[in-house]
Amino acid sequence: MKIGRNAPCPCGSGMKFKHCHDRLDGMPSPADLRAMLERREAEEIVRQRQQGLSKPIIGAKLNDHQIVGVGNTVYFSQDWKTFPDFLADYIKRKLDSAWGNAELAKPFDKRHPIMQWYETYCKYQQSVVKAPGVVHSCPITGVVTCYLGVAYSLFLLDHNVELQARLINRLKDPTQFQGAYYELIVANILIRAGFELTLEDETNGDAKHCEFAAVSKKTGKRYWVEAKMRAVNGLLGRTSNDGGSDQKPLRQLVPHLNRALAKPADDERLIFIDLNAPPLLMPDGTPGHFETALHRLEKYEREELPGGTTAYVFVTNMSAHRQLDETPMCAGAAFGLGIPEFGRPGVRRVIDAFKAKRKHIDAFDVAQAISRYSTFPPTFDGKLASDAFGRPSNRVLIGETYDFGDGVIGTVTTASVDEQAREVLVGVWTHDGESIIMKGPLSDDDLAEYREVPNAYFGRVEPTTKHPNDNFELFEWLMEVNAGLSRQQMLDWFGAHRDRAELEQMDDDDLRMTYCEGQIAAIESGRRP
Repeated sequence: MKIGRNAPCPCGSGMKFKHCHDRLDGMPSPADLRAMLERREAEEIVRQRQQGLSKPIIGAKLNDHQIVGVGNTVYFSQDWKTFPDFLADYIKRKLDSAWGNAELAKPFDKRHPIMQWYETYCKYQQSVVKAPGVVHSCPITGVVTCYLGVAYSLFLLDHNVELQARLINRLKDPTQFQGAYYELIVANILIRAGFELTLEDETNGDAKHCEFAAVSKKTGKRYWVEAKMRAVNGLLGRTSNDGGSDQKPLRQLVPHLNRALAKPADDERLIFIDLNAPPLLMPDGTPGHFETALHRLEKYEREELPGGTTAYVFVTNMSAHRQLDETPMCAGAAFGLGIPEFGRPGVRRVIDAFKAKRKHIDAFDVAQAISRYSTFPPTFDGKLASDAFGRPSNRVLIGETYDFGDGVIGTVTTASVDEQAREVLVGVWTHDGESIIMKGPLSDDDLAEYREVPNAYFGRVEPTTKHPNDNFELFEWLMEVNAGLSRQQMLDWFGAHRDRAELEQMDDDDLRMTYCEGQIAAIESGRRP
């Protein structure tokens, strides 16, 4: 149990904790201030994991009302316990209840796709929520991704850019729905990835132009964005008049690419092409279709790409609308068209891969945001659900003091998770001046939260201790944990095993990369390189 600073001190002195065992003068020390900054940094990591790099959600509680600010509008309700509660209400207001009710009056198969998703979403809620008004957690299915995905995309545009009436009208028009829907998906991905969008004037018919422009907050680079999705008869409002066969998922890949490249672009291009294909899982557990798509892009680059043309191409398959009652498979693959060091299959040196990621970090951030499309912030303030909703948890925060029971009162100095044993291991400095290790079980919910933010779970940002999936993840981890290593320490580590003169000619960054690569080689061989 965490001890509040204004709570009575458990020692029985009768004083407030902050004036007794916490700190006798009640004033923060430099170490306390540093801990506050570390806590704030960890909280921001948690928020960004939920909300991406978009503007923070603006929310506040006033008595029993939840208030949310979006753009120039303030919304409030007594019924919103979670952020998805708000989204489900927000989309109704943006699309207009009268339009929604008119659609619901139609037979199910004649309704707009969004209103079909709405009914399926409501039925799913009814099947998992057994106690109305109580916060529940449930698996994200395809219909949750589709319905709340539209709502969250509208919110992100409204909150970060602007929500144009013309886009709403296109979204409600069955003949234009698919194009508007995929543009929303792409806008969602880019905003979460930390881009500022500039929407183009679609009413200007004097010149061809891309869907919108995007500027990376991280690098300052400006990109022109194009979004295309294969039209299939019977899906997303398409009919035999404007949709083709569901066979040959790659049939429109090159035509879509050519149309995107035909539009003038003053800056680098981000081209998104969705296969709109049935979900396919390969024997190794990876999504299907993409290996074939990347090989086709390689061939296009060799044989058809105009000289000097470059683009970051993201081939996606956002197939949630085909998996309404299942776990959705929203996936993508990136390819550097005319950019040979980015997005190519094959084996390469970890240092080269690391440098490529640095150089093309904007594209890497986009790829990560694609993989997160099916997730939604559960809370309004970016806190973990266990904090926001008071769920029982064995999570502790480094620097906080707890009553662990059995007379043990102490401050947490370190903490880690043993995922295999499903335990949290906590280093504690007791008020008796003793250093001890405490253990506690972790629930499924605790483990899920830890896996979301392993480097900030305990209230301080630290290099994650999770097991890397491959040598590249190991290399990134080693670069992080060895960031403070001196040049002399790295040179001494190599000893006589490497040419000293060659190493001394490297700058600090290259030397650290060579050092970390050497550590991987040593781990694999059991000896120094």
